[in-house]
Amino acid sequence: MAKTDHGGISRRAALGLIGGGAVLAAQPGFAAAPAVNLGKGAYRAVSLSSARLGERCSTVYWADGVYIPEAIEEISYLLRDWRQNAAMPYDPRTLDVVAGLTRRLGISGPVEVVSGYRSKATNDMLRRTNRGVAKNSYHTRAMAIDIRVPQRSVRQVARAAESVHGGGVGRYSRSNFVHVDSGPLRTWGR
Repeated sequence: MAKTDHGGISRRAALGLIGGGAVLAAQPGFAAAPAVNLGKGAYRAVSLSSARLGERCSTVYWADGVYIPEAIEEISYLLRDWRQNAAMPYDPRTLDVVAGLTRRLGISGPVEVVSGYRSKATNDMLRRTNRGVAKNSYHTRAMAIDIRVPQRSVRQVARAAESVHGGGVGRYSRSNFVHVDSGPLRTWGR
């Protein structure tokens, strides 16, 4: 189901970085999370790419009402903090937002990842140089992704994300990306 290019790192080494991801992804809290309006279907999938890392991941991460731990691990690895080479199991509800917005936009190609998980050290470093970085960022909890969608404007992507009603949506038009997270519903930016 999953196809990921880790740039020469073995799958076993990649999954070893994440550790207990399968247990976290399979916990009832995630499976019982409020349904994101994804439309009917027996599966949810995402296609992500990281130009910075030269990696892609296209996978079905939810099928027949169950999140697939191995797919969550693959996605979490792609979304890792590249500065620290650290990964954390991603909140599947954040992936639901990405899957929902891509479905709303009618795209099948990969979504470009600008930023995924950030370790506390990376987040603190970024806060020293950028006042727009939150101290308690959802990125540090593996609950946020900053994305670009080819051939779609920031406005189009943000509207699609907002229509999913899955969490926070921030527009960063100057930097050409949209922040999505699985925190409380809220919007910001232009």
